[in-house]
Amino acid sequence: MTTRSVPAGAYDALLARALPQARTQRAWEPADGPLPALFVSHGAPPTLDDPQWLDDLFRWGQSMPKPRAIVVVSAHWENAPVALSASAAGTPLYYDFGGFHPRYYTLRYATPDATDLARRLAGTLGSTGGVHQFVDRGLDHGAFIPLMAMYPAADVPVVQVSMPSLDPQALLTLGRRLKELRREGILVIGSGFMTHSFAVMRDPRLTGYNAAFDEWATDAVTRGDVDALTDFRAKAPGVEVAHPTADHYVPLLLTVGAADDPTTATSAIERMTFGNSIRSLRID
Repeated sequence: MTTRSVPAGAYDALLARALPQARTQRAWEPADGPLPALFVSHGAPPTLDDPQWLDDLFRWGQSMPKPRAIVVVSAHWENAPVALSASAAGTPLYYDFGGFHPRYYTLRYATPDATDLARRLAGTLGSTGGVHQFVDRGLDHGAFIPLMAMYPAADVPVVQVSMPSLDPQALLTLGRRLKELRREGILVIGSGFMTHSFAVMRDPRLTGYNAAFDEWATDAVTRGDVDALTDFRAKAPGVEVAHPTADHYVPLLLTVGAADDPTTATSAIERMTFGNSIRSLRID
């Protein structure tokens, strides 16, 4: 029986071989300087059946010092005003998906207490009023799926921050407010999908639209063309196929806002899966 025939079998295999390395990963120190801002194409639960994707994510996590904490903004949580997920140790995950094998609803990612991080975020984001914390909302799959592979030891405190809206400018602004956290060894992640098209999965002839959008977005980021990125509906080719809704695109603007220089962007993952681009970016 192959790992692909067992739900989350590739993830089980990753844990078996990668946990010792993950547990001894060198921790961030001030001398390392700011951590990068990341844009992660997170995938659905079956990402945990894809050994190459999991290995790519794990190696990416290992390529940096282990962060003191992680702030993640996922395509799957929009709440205004901005809100925080639960910060208690071992908060159960939020299984915000349906129609999958029952095993995916039993997976755990019991991260440490993140009260200090939540307090820090409340201070950073609460200048215009209180920041609500959902004490019983754990990480959704846009947060926990990639983190299970990047930091499989589950030994880094994590808080998820909601998207205040699907307005690209709002996510850019939110990223800019989180930027200083990177200098404290806190990793800032925007989790979406470089293209998010179910239509292409039904009709592979549409793949070219996604490829065109992927090329455009990558070029716009590396040129630092923030105006084009925020006006993507008018500027990007293939956008109606690649992003019929904005939810999986706008986390890219969060990452751009949290970075110091978008032109430093490099692709940690760069390929198409089921006709969609799973490109993931590091920006310093």
